[in-house]
Amino acid sequence: MGEFDLITRYFKRPATRSPLGVGDDCALLAPAAGMQLAVSSDMLVEGRHFLSTVDPVRLGHKALAVNLSDLAACGAKPLAFTLALALPGVDEGWLEGFSRGLFALADTHGCELVGGDTTRGPLNICITVFGEVPAGAALLRSGARAGDDIWVSGTLGDARLALEVFRGTVALSADAFESARARMEQPTPRVTLGQALRGTATSAVDVSDGLIGDLSHILGSSGVGATLDADAATALISVEAPGLGKEILRTCALSGGDDYELVFTAPPSARGAVEQAGKDSSTRVTRIGRIDAEAGLRIVDANGAPVAQRFGSFDHFV
Repeated sequence: MGEFDLITRYFKRPATRSPLGVGDDCALLAPAAGMQLAVSSDMLVEGRHFLSTVDPVRLGHKALAVNLSDLAACGAKPLAFTLALALPGVDEGWLEGFSRGLFALADTHGCELVGGDTTRGPLNICITVFGEVPAGAALLRSGARAGDDIWVSGTLGDARLALEVFRGTVALSADAFESARARMEQPTPRVTLGQALRGTATSAVDVSDGLIGDLSHILGSSGVGATLDADAATALISVEAPGLGKEILRTCALSGGDDYELVFTAPPSARGAVEQAGKDSSTRVTRIGRIDAEAGLRIVDANGAPVAQRFGSFDHFV
């Protein structure tokens, strides 16, 4: 099967929202009047971002989900995406599963494939996603203010627990491992919540490299500091993990990565609006700290005592 036969069979679909679908040298996008384009790219490399054993259906889902998560953090509505795919060879079963998982999530969010590229090489998936957001309404990393609450959506740490099982450093029951693995391989992008937070949240970022690392982006861009409740964050691990020590659980929740939740800030006066946004988007939202005028990140336990444990975040070159 040649390159263009592969594209036609597995990735070409009629365009319904975009002016032009797959097949020309460029895609055409037409955002509505008064809207700005939000654009993000993410690359997934086998052995770095996913294991060779991952189900291709789940991999197709995740490849798009990590990009939709960036749109969510900006408060943008998905429009379309492009796919650049390097394959070691043509595996029709793999392609069928990958494209099925990819398009199932794309259809959920009305996001069309409008172009891209394929070639032979080590398995590598690069997606660029396009969304739209009302001019001036995008959620940014730079708007946090002293006194703001720090919130996070959904759960934390489950994906890291799955990774630790693969590494052989922790043991989980079969059911718990499958639950954690699903969170690692098939994350839920919080697209609806991101849009619901426009006009309420003062800043936002998605949790892809770990809560502490990604929250630090907000602190740096906003010129503020923060106090973070480590126990409140650790309580958001949803997988049953009896017998694991507090330190490993805190590491998973605070440094884990691959959660693809939103961490965002909002003034205390907006607590009701944040909780309503969570209800409207069927997404759990939890307060886990506050923004401080003093620079730096202070990590405390539920009683306000400093946590001595050191935490890091994922680095693509380490």
